[in-house]
Formats: sequence, structure tokens, C-alpha cells
Amino acid sequence: MNESVDISIVVPAFNEEGNIAELHRRLVSVLGGMDVAFDIIFVDDGSSDGTLLKVSELAEQDPRVKAISFSRNFGHMKALCAGLDYASGAAVITMDADLQHPPDLIPALIAKWREGFEIVGTIREEAEGTGGVKALTSRCFYSLMSRIAGTDLPRGAADYRLLDRSVVETLTGMHERSRFLRGLIGWVGYKKVFLPYRADERFSGTTKYSFSRMLGFAADGITSFSSVPLKLSAYVGAVVAMLAFVYAGYAVCIKLFTDRAIAGWASVLIAVLFVGGVQLIFLGVIGEYLSRVYEEAKQRPLYIVRKKIGL
Repeated sequence: MNESVDISIVVPAFNEEGNIAELHRRLVSVLGGMDVAFDIIFVDDGSSDGTLLKVSELAEQDPRVKAISFSRNFGHMKALCAGLDYASGAAVITMDADLQHPPDLIPALIAKWREGFEIVGTIREEAEGTGGVKALTSRCFYSLMSRIAGTDLPRGAADYRLLDRSVVETLTGMHERSRFLRGLIGWVGYKKVFLPYRADERFSGTTKYSFSRMLGFAADGITSFSSVPLKLSAYVGAVVAMLAFVYAGYAVCIKLFTDRAIAGWASVLIAVLFVGGVQLIFLGVIGEYLSRVYEEAKQRPLYIVRKKIGL
């Protein structure tokens, strides 16, 4: 059994060996000055560097350090879920290992929790120099999610947050495989508040979020919380069908009431290619939803734990 702790810190880590020791030092410095019992749970997401070794060395020196090591890389979202599954604190704080989530904000998160808020989220403020494309795509994603997903997801919401034990138990009781935690946390309700923060520079290493990963992240969020893309296919199909009927009426009128030849090969070819392209796009959308149904039906575990330290 885990000893009783007030705060559990959950830190997913994938190839973050250069950040582990410094993050631990800052967390101990911040939390050590507060009247709270805490532990730090690192989730090694199948790292190929010395991340697990660094965590193991810390665990030998500090019994508050614990770890879960996956059998392979399952992804950041699965690592967060694993941390929530194993965390025992009355409140759980999730944060990244790259030190862009400032540990100095933790006292403010805990203070809001003690005021009675069950979810204390954070909103990342865009710093000067943030890439224009990244900022634009971020705004578009959060705006789209707010409109179609029916969940409270403020623009800039980050995975740096505090969750009360009641919220953690609600989330761990959900069994869906395709999880978008930011959306789920907004969907479950509870009393929440958001605090702004300015992201620090990455302490060591490089970002693990490539453009393709961010696209996958967005697709997970949209398909997990909305059936609008499926409905959109029906709307587009209806519009295309109406246009086809209009064009057919035009062609009949030209044939019956004029002696002009219907110049047609280019327009027909364009129409066929357009309709075929629309059909293929929405077949892909349907396929995406079907693939998620398939994953749910297989009932495979979210992750596989290869090793535990201190748990």
C-alpha cells in the first residue's frame, strides 16, 4: 500500500534524461517549503535514452520518487493516464518533464484547490517569438473544439493542472481507449478555475511534438468528442446532389429549347472529379471513426507496464 500523501506529481517522460534531475530539484525546492506530503511519479514512456536510469538513481536517494516504465512508447496521453491510475494523492498535479511547466506555479495551484476548486487548470500565454503558424493552428483548433465538441476547453489549455481525488477517480473509471484528456476534463464538469502561466524555455533536449503528432492530437480530440465530421458528409452530399440536379435541369433546357451544342467534356470531367474527391474525403472520415470503434472493440490495455519503482 502507498503511504498517504497530499499531493502526487505525475510526470510523463520520453527521452528526457537531461531534465529529470533538475526537475526533481525544483519540485523538492518548491514542495519542501510547503506543509504537504508529496510524491513524484515519473512515467517512462518507452524512452531509449537514460531516462529510467536517472529516475532509478533519484529513487534510491529520495523515497518520494516513484516510477512506471512502459514496455514501449505508448504516447503522452497514455502516460498521463497511467500516472493517474497509480497516483494516490488527495490531489494530483500533472506536468511535463521538460521544465516548460514552471514548478513555481504549484503553490498557486494548491491554494486554489484548498479554496474548494476541484480542477485547477492552466492556460499557456503565448510568448513573444511564438511561431505564427503554430499560434494560428492552436487558435483554430481550440475554436473548432469549442464549437463542435460540446466541452469546456479554453484556448491555450495545457496538461499542467491539479485534479482533486474525486476527479481522478472519475477519469480512471472511464474505459475508452482513444482518450483526449483535455476534453475529458472539461466534459466531466466539477468546480474549476484556470491560472495563466508563461512557459519557460526547455531545459534540455528537443521537443517530441512534431507537426504530424500535433495533427494526430487534433484528430484525436475532434473524433473523440464530436460526430460533426460525419454529419458534415451528409450536408456536403446534399449540397452536391442539389447542384447536380440544377446542372441537369440546365442541360435539359439547353437540349430542348435551343440548338446550341452542350460543351461538356471539361465541365463533366471537373464535376466527376469533384464529386469523387468529396466521396473519398468522407470515406476517409468514416474510416477514421470505424478504426476507433475497432480499437475499442479489441479491448487491449491502454499501456503495458514493464517495470515499477516504489509502487
